[in-house]
Amino acid sequence: MIRSLALSAAVMCVVASTARAEPVLSYKRLYLRAGVLHIQPLSDSRELALSGVHGAASLAVMDGPIAGSGATLDPLTIPAVIAGYTLPVLGDRLSLETVLSTPLHVTFRATGTLANMSIAPEALGIETGVPALGPTLGEADAAPPLVTLVYRLADLGPVHPYAGTGVGVLVTYNARATNPTLTEAGQPTFHIDPAPGWVLQTGVDVALWRRVFARVDLKYVAFMKAHATVEDVRVRTPGIPLFETAEVGTATMDMWVNPLIVQIGVGVDL
Repeated sequence: MIRSLALSAAVMCVVASTARAEPVLSYKRLYLRAGVLHIQPLSDSRELALSGVHGAASLAVMDGPIAGSGATLDPLTIPAVIAGYTLPVLGDRLSLETVLSTPLHVTFRATGTLANMSIAPEALGIETGVPALGPTLGEADAAPPLVTLVYRLADLGPVHPYAGTGVGVLVTYNARATNPTLTEAGQPTFHIDPAPGWVLQTGVDVALWRRVFARVDLKYVAFMKAHATVEDVRVRTPGIPLFETAEVGTATMDMWVNPLIVQIGVGVDL
């Protein structure tokens, strides 16, 4: 009888303590930091390569890379929110975070010989009249989903430094060529494959008042390689009699985006 009463009392204590405990999934573990995000692509690219060149175009260009050609991405600044959830482990020092923002609008720029030299300067010794492309190349809308696991390293009074790592993916849509030389004879098809990358993160939270915090956050996304394909490329050739346009074929390029992301904001721990 005494054992039964003791067991019942123990069970009641466990149930009572469980009822008082905060549930594992609770909105009170959420936090937000709203502010401004700046993306600086530390981009590099391989040379633009042509394939499927045929017809009159084969008199001026051939399959293979264009020596000295390249491309880069423009930096951009947008409003954004860091949303995080504190996990109930390691003394509430571990969190999952993501970044919420409006869709990005990315701009591709031609560099090197792709920008300042004609891709088809002459055919059989005759000038084609095809001009240099210039810096404008194309643009696209992008959604860069990103998730990191963040660990709060220390509590130095109101200052809380942290470090984290995770994954991100550059997913583009509505990609289009905007270069007037490439679009004058028809709109080519522009496609960019999804580009995954490894995220390294660090930063600091500073307590301002009660549950209000300011944040400075730095992320670097490594190994983010975007493969771009431009199909049905045609250019006008006013210098060649009897041929108004030349079908250049398909152009491909690999670009390492590797963005450096700086974000500042203010928000609350719910």
